[in-house]
Amino acid sequence: MKHIARKRFGQHFLTDQGIIEAIVREIAPSPADHMVEIGPGLAALTQPLVERLGYLTVIELDRDLAVRLRAHPRLRVVESDVLKVDFTALAHELHSVQRPPAPGGAPDPQRAERIGIRVVGNLPYNISTPILFHLLDHVAVIQDQHFMLQKEVIDRMVARPASADYSRLSVMLQWRYAMENVLFVPPESFDPPPRVDSAIVRMVPLAQPPAIDLKLYGELVQTAFSQRRKILRNTLGKWLEARNFAGTFDLQRRAEEVPVHEYVALAQAVQ
Repeated sequence: MKHIARKRFGQHFLTDQGIIEAIVREIAPSPADHMVEIGPGLAALTQPLVERLGYLTVIELDRDLAVRLRAHPRLRVVESDVLKVDFTALAHELHSVQRPPAPGGAPDPQRAERIGIRVVGNLPYNISTPILFHLLDHVAVIQDQHFMLQKEVIDRMVARPASADYSRLSVMLQWRYAMENVLFVPPESFDPPPRVDSAIVRMVPLAQPPAIDLKLYGELVQTAFSQRRKILRNTLGKWLEARNFAGTFDLQRRAEEVPVHEYVALAQAVQ
């Protein structure tokens, strides 16, 4: 029976075989990888991934789709809202379980010793930013991430300072990831077609990220961008004053003019 896309889940199913193959090439899955796919849907990307991996864990909220996916012998299905998934616990669990080898392959004795999971998925556009922030809390166990998102969201993720797209999202992610837009995906690649352009982003956690209090950093950045057209003296200045900040920071700028490394340094100084 044909599955009807559900608007409340933000479902748009990828159907363009050429685009699917291009995405898989960018991900470059290997049998040694512990990979988790968010929102596998009708398994358009899932099937070519599992053929290369041998085994794949998927997270699916739609009950009907989860039933279909469980029929696949090489899929482990986590039926859940992705925002409720503890990726740290999931990573430790995946590394502790001896997975079956790929068809025709031999067990990999090094598999259990490799730390980190690879996360991929066509993220629901209506909750893509909350998902990215949720994964940020578990970045210590993530090797890399490849996501399909609205192109305009990816433009903000990778934006440089003093550009129209530079935003809170840019600053919150760039302190921790190296990111790049690796593939454009037009609306006609989906059924039903979304009303926006899409793209694939690659996110690789930095090997030596700066040490910061993430909660404080998030509060600082949110305050700075709360009124992005005003100079920071009117927003971040009051926030710093309330914390008796005695250091120096140029508040005669707008939030979009401050590079990520300066926000990081300020968060470290406030601590």
